[in-house]
Amino acid sequence: MASLPRVMEIENERIHARDVATVMAARDILSGSSKKGVLARILPFLGPAFIACVAYIDPGNFATNIQGGAQFGYTLIWVVVASNLIAMLIQSLSAKLGIATGHNLAELCRQYFPRPVVWGLWVLAELVAMSTDLAEFLGAAIGFNLLFHIPLLVAGILTGITTFLILGLQNHGFRPLEAVITALVGVVASSYLVETILDRPDWGQIAYHAVVPQFSGTDSILLAVGILGATVMPHVIYLHSSLTQHRITVQGTRERRRLFRFELIDVVIAMALAGLVNVFMLVMASATFFAHGISSVGTIEEAYRTLTPLLGGAASIIFAVSLLASGLSSSTVGTMAGQVVMQGFLHFQIPVWLRRLLTMLPALVVIALGFDPTHTLVISQVVLSFGLPFALVPLVIFTQRRSVMKDLVNHRITTLVAWLVTALIVTLNVYLLFQLFTSL
Repeated sequence: MASLPRVMEIENERIHARDVATVMAARDILSGSSKKGVLARILPFLGPAFIACVAYIDPGNFATNIQGGAQFGYTLIWVVVASNLIAMLIQSLSAKLGIATGHNLAELCRQYFPRPVVWGLWVLAELVAMSTDLAEFLGAAIGFNLLFHIPLLVAGILTGITTFLILGLQNHGFRPLEAVITALVGVVASSYLVETILDRPDWGQIAYHAVVPQFSGTDSILLAVGILGATVMPHVIYLHSSLTQHRITVQGTRERRRLFRFELIDVVIAMALAGLVNVFMLVMASATFFAHGISSVGTIEEAYRTLTPLLGGAASIIFAVSLLASGLSSSTVGTMAGQVVMQGFLHFQIPVWLRRLLTMLPALVVIALGFDPTHTLVISQVVLSFGLPFALVPLVIFTQRRSVMKDLVNHRITTLVAWLVTALIVTLNVYLLFQLFTSL
């Protein structure tokens, strides 16, 4: 009978064999020995950014984009486009950090910063991850509730079970999980594409407002600040660097640079898809609610109910499906990010099922106590905004250091743009927090 270590070794070999084809194909391409076509050369490198992009189409985005479209029509589409370009920059830096150093952002913070700073950053990162996961878990629960008309608490329990199953795919290598998350992103994108077709929007106006900055009064400025201020999700900055740090090993400067160029393609495709989904959300609200004079859509549930008389039952069902897919995928990614944060800052890790259980309890408590889910989503975004600078600033600091990044160190222009973007996002988030607390 085989010993326990040998059994575990055999199991690990079986599990990781699922990723061997992807890794071997990537190695052939990086070494220059592959003769495959363009699409086949790109496919092995796609995946990490698709997991990260989930954070940009989570349930928190639903409320903001729907509100923007319902109140101001197509006017703020340019804000969504600008936000997406910023997301591409930040996530590309995070991916590059993992490739260049073989460490994720949390691990580098632990390595280079004083111990009190590390503990402070860990506490803030955990609060952000839990807060984000609360919003995403609630979004999935609302999706189950709207689709199957089951009590919200039961929907929450069902959400927990489903995310447990998705997270279990990590035991079978990175490719199955990437495939499922990408499929869920595809469901969200397809749902909003169908919604947009049903809406029959003015494509000329969409193209115009995508490139021409405009506002429509003070309220539109405040909402634009909200969209820009929530552009970057702190937990996926940590996560993305973890997803690229050991996914494909490279040898030498040439292969490392080629790998980063392929990861840039991954980032551009995934973030462009997420950007289109956000545009579709705003367009749907504009062509449906704004066009019919319905400027106040206070909750996600209200948006769902309003779609039925305006576009028919199919539209509201598609909306609920997209919300469910968004909530399940982003909740799964939030749990993964929490694991990365704890392991990186503390070199300590708890079983993923225990973290999933701990992070779902606050959402179940909120549901059981009868708090308004949409209002809870808004509050969670406040915590997210507060923690944002503590992920962005270390990211830019490390990617501009040649001693850390070596041949993949930022170009001076990249560093300048990154600092300007960081300053802009931090300023907007501080302004949002000021507006929130002065209005209480």
